[in-house]
Amino acid sequence: MTLKPFHNRLAELWTIEQRRRLTDNEVKEMVHCLHANASYCWRMAGLEDLSFIAYTVNDTEWQREICGKIQSLQFGRGV
Repeated sequence: MTLKPFHNRLAELWTIEQRRRLTDNEVKEMVHCLHANASYCWRMAGLEDLSFIAYTVNDTEWQREICGKIQSLQFGRGV
């Protein structure tokens, strides 16, 4: 899995929170990162499910198209 900037920032904020309370802005930033992470995970899961369906029905062209979208999502080029 390719880490995204929001993954790194979420880890930083979690580490900071272990030592002190987060500021209001840091809490907002953490919520933003959590939202970005959830969106990324759901989009990836949906694409992986479609890829499995394409594999199951032996539609290699469709599966290649989906795998391209997965790579685009992983490497930040959108879907």
